[in-house]
Amino acid sequence: MLDAILSGIKLFFDTLGATIMLPIIIIVLALILGAKFGRAFRAGVTVGIAFIGINLVIGLMWTSLSDVGQALVTNLGINRTVYDVGWPSAAAIAFGTDVGLAVIPIALLVNLVLLLTRLTKTLNIDVWNFWHFAFIGSLVAVVTNSLVYGLIAAALAAAFALFLADWTAKAVQSFYGLPGISIPHLTTAPGVPFAILVNWIFEKIPALRDLKADPDTIRKRWGIFGEPVILGLIIGLILGVLAFAFNVPAGQSGLVTISKILGVGMNLAAVMLLLPRMVAILMEGLIPVSEAARDFMQRRASGREIYIGLDSAILIGHPAAISTALVLVPIAILLSIILPGNQVILFADLAIIPFVVALFAPLMKGNIVRMIVAGTLELAVGFYFATSMSTIFTQAAVNAGFAMPEGAVEITSIGDGFLWPAWLFTNMTDWLGGAIGLLILAVLIAVVFYFYLRNSQAWERIAGAPVEETE
Repeated sequence: MLDAILSGIKLFFDTLGATIMLPIIIIVLALILGAKFGRAFRAGVTVGIAFIGINLVIGLMWTSLSDVGQALVTNLGINRTVYDVGWPSAAAIAFGTDVGLAVIPIALLVNLVLLLTRLTKTLNIDVWNFWHFAFIGSLVAVVTNSLVYGLIAAALAAAFALFLADWTAKAVQSFYGLPGISIPHLTTAPGVPFAILVNWIFEKIPALRDLKADPDTIRKRWGIFGEPVILGLIIGLILGVLAFAFNVPAGQSGLVTISKILGVGMNLAAVMLLLPRMVAILMEGLIPVSEAARDFMQRRASGREIYIGLDSAILIGHPAAISTALVLVPIAILLSIILPGNQVILFADLAIIPFVVALFAPLMKGNIVRMIVAGTLELAVGFYFATSMSTIFTQAAVNAGFAMPEGAVEITSIGDGFLWPAWLFTNMTDWLGGAIGLLILAVLIAVVFYFYLRNSQAWERIAGAPVEETE
């Protein structure tokens, strides 16, 4: 009976999809918070339209970067045993397991409990990215051979994502101009520690500390060549040349090669222009919800602040995030060649790099040079996480009935396979045993919640928020 209910919930969300369900959630949420029906309805439709636009632009970027990545891999003759199958495959694997069936009600319950106990300010409506919690839970279920331990791990991952969202919320709101928004997205927030480390190193070296490389500075120094659209065009042309100019298939005309190169340049220029426009539309839809939430909390909870948790797709349109990610594409390919012991070959997930680096920007004030260094470090470490977890990742895929790509011995994705939360959860439960490992993880999460709540402003400063001093 329970399995049927959980399967029905999953089928309901999967069938309607994000662009239908998200407007419904926004409308219902706005009405609950006291917004008038017309204002709530318009807000929901606008948010849905914005996410359709964002997904279309991301799809354009995905196609271009996937083509570039595969061409670079072919040109360089890279051969590895672990294939990157991309985050959509990882999400399908996560939702296809027994943990995935239960993750939506579990994550919503965790969020509700933490909200009611005032341990979090984030209301996470990014239901489709609950797959990250299911993915971690599925890996834990594999290493412990226990569905119960997998479900507990998914619940802890959902709680941890809320902490990361609260911790980085002020930085996100200030830098990106997104009032009332937080990002409980486990592809993005785990990069913050890498940004903190790299930023600290840069601040200790005078020559690097004074280097200004944010989009505004670049635009002022380079003129038209520093504008985001032209910068996207230039980076796209360089990537196109690297991918398509040095290994032209027999019989292919030079005009076709030139067309491919120019196509990458124009596509990435379009991404640089269109993504910020789509995010502006999204914010137009979210403003009524944010205002209704503020008024609701002022009336009923002494002005308590509540954040709306959303997908980090709303961040990646910033020129610093996109420019950094595009530069990191060939760097990621190079790392896959030169890192000793790495067994991962990148294919499908190169376009997810903007999500990985988006939260570097608030801490680093959009400094693209610093962001590239931090991104290189995170990816380099990620190759080893992915290599070490590939067997478990592959077993979870087999359990979910995933069809392995031809020639792949094992599989992974940048989306979660490269990131430290999945590695930490999996190895803690593998090395220490399910019960002890999960207990230690629960204690660690409780500790970070405790210290954050005791002095949230200090933590927010570390994450890059401009915190006002209180008397």
